[in-house]
Amino acid sequence: MTSRPVPEESIGGLLDEIAGQLGFPVPAHLQAALRAVPRHLFLPATLWLRDGNGGHEPCDRESEPDRWWRAAYCDAPLVTQFAEGPDGHRAPSSSASMPSVVVRMLMALSAEAGHSVLEIGTGTGFNAALLSFVCGAENVTSLDVDPELTRRAQRALKASGQQPDVVCADGAGGWRPNAPYDRIIATCSVRTVPLPWLEQTVTGGLLVIPWDTPWCNFGTLIATKQADGTAEGSLAPFGSFMLLRAQQVDAELRAGFPGAGQDPERSMTGLSPWSVAGNDLDAQMYVGLRVPGAWHVWDTEVAEAHTRLWLADGRTSSWACVDYDGQQTSAFAVSQYGARKLWDEVARAYEEYVAAGRPGVHRQRLRLTPDGWGTRHEVSVSGRVA
Repeated sequence: MTSRPVPEESIGGLLDEIAGQLGFPVPAHLQAALRAVPRHLFLPATLWLRDGNGGHEPCDRESEPDRWWRAAYCDAPLVTQFAEGPDGHRAPSSSASMPSVVVRMLMALSAEAGHSVLEIGTGTGFNAALLSFVCGAENVTSLDVDPELTRRAQRALKASGQQPDVVCADGAGGWRPNAPYDRIIATCSVRTVPLPWLEQTVTGGLLVIPWDTPWCNFGTLIATKQADGTAEGSLAPFGSFMLLRAQQVDAELRAGFPGAGQDPERSMTGLSPWSVAGNDLDAQMYVGLRVPGAWHVWDTEVAEAHTRLWLADGRTSSWACVDYDGQQTSAFAVSQYGARKLWDEVARAYEEYVAAGRPGVHRQRLRLTPDGWGTRHEVSVSGRVA
């Protein structure tokens, strides 16, 4: 697609939308970057927009140019590619991130001219172009595991006038030829930080990495590399990204349970399942960090209850369920099976969360330590071990 002048109302409107999300104007250097890098150059001819019913519908540039252009310059995420899974289900596999989230992450990165930056997940190439404008294209390396996405991004970057080093490679390994880096930023989420990212960051450098747990996909880690090879930082209350390809689990929510002959332990709880798996993202993030490997899903189609919360850990074949009968809101039936008593673990984590003063995501901290081929993380709250 050839470059087309961006009307002031388009870029001005986008900057106003982003400012509305931030609660303050976009910093001047990022305003300059957004004006210099036309977002539409990085979008394919067909976008997939939310249809209001939980799905997506196509928007084609040729047949709906005005709608396509509005989408290009609105503060919303845009699905740019679908992929078919092993079960035949099609799901988004690449997207253009919400511009306000892009700005939040770049603000957290605190990158400046001359900083060496590694981006994990080139995607459309838009973020790499913004980084190139801020730091200088010669200082930016961007990785993507998808060859077709890499080729598209390279073409769009050339059209935009920004040409960082774009490499088709598995981002989990970082990119040693251009290391070390002052800054590492990921546009995909992780459940554990790959060791090469830590190793390839200079002491005092920053890592900005969206975080994911099987329980909750939310939050972004902003960590500083320490002299002893570890990294420490807080989570920020934004960011929900697709999981790093190397850490994706095919069918986390498709395990068959309960299995034949499994006789669970039964009990009652006064803790509402909505307290730990409802709209409180601070609580969900805390539970996800403190109960590793556990995921949940709601079920309204079981015969035994009005609503059921399923919990499971596929690694141990442990599962649990908590039932709401449609009437009683102070007591819920619990069933648990396996080596892990998952509901007990979740309840203890929630008690810790309440005892710690219901810490917001920004008070939840992680310390990353090299561990074999990867890193392990320790959780604390505002400097106190949780």
